[in-house]
Amino acid sequence: MTALSINLNKVALIRNSRQGNYPNIIQMAQHCIDLGADGITVHPRPDQRHIRPADVRQLASLVSPIAHVEFNIEGNPFAEPLADYPGLLALVEETNPDQCTLVPDSNNQLTSDHGFNLRDQGSELVPIIKHIQSLGVRVSLFMDPDLEQIKLASEVGADRIELYTGPYAAAWDTDSHEEIFQQHVAAAKLANSLGMGVNAGHDLNLHNLGKYASIDNLLEVSIGHAFTVDSLIVGMASAMRDYRALLV
Repeated sequence: MTALSINLNKVALIRNSRQGNYPNIIQMAQHCIDLGADGITVHPRPDQRHIRPADVRQLASLVSPIAHVEFNIEGNPFAEPLADYPGLLALVEETNPDQCTLVPDSNNQLTSDHGFNLRDQGSELVPIIKHIQSLGVRVSLFMDPDLEQIKLASEVGADRIELYTGPYAAAWDTDSHEEIFQQHVAAAKLANSLGMGVNAGHDLNLHNLGKYASIDNLLEVSIGHAFTVDSLIVGMASAMRDYRALLV
């Protein structure tokens, strides 16, 4: 069964729109776990638009003792630390998550929208990947379904890749959808043949997840935006049930 990791960034975005701590991120994470989430994902950014470093630390304390739930921290390892943001690697060193997903997003991006170009950044990532792995943390690289890039992900030492599914979701119900889906199938197959696990994430929802989850050996999907929206419509318990049903 493919693991379902819930990304809490949008919950934090709602909280940050007001003073105080409502909704409480830790309570929401616990609620997700109680309802059957296999993991909790956060993507702290330097501008702290949603998840903050303090959230990362508190979530690590919540999730780490729970053997069947994984904690995944995403982010750009090259983003410069700021006064209230210590940097991704510092947070990983401090909180020791199960997985660190490295993402090539810039500070001014609305959201992650492309995978790594390892022809340009691969050599810079090698020591970072090795350092994170030395902490006992699994490393996943956010990647497009480009076969040459998937080969390079193996060469730089990634344990897993997370396939960027934004274009797959955007092409849903269009003539190009099947072609894009097959690119992901091929990328996942190649990654597996090279000894890497495969995760996926971005804009997956109740409409497009079922087909995507048919990809062989898909280990994890990370879903935040759509899960949050569906929770508003049908309630979190129903949304969790519906997403998990697609991943059996």
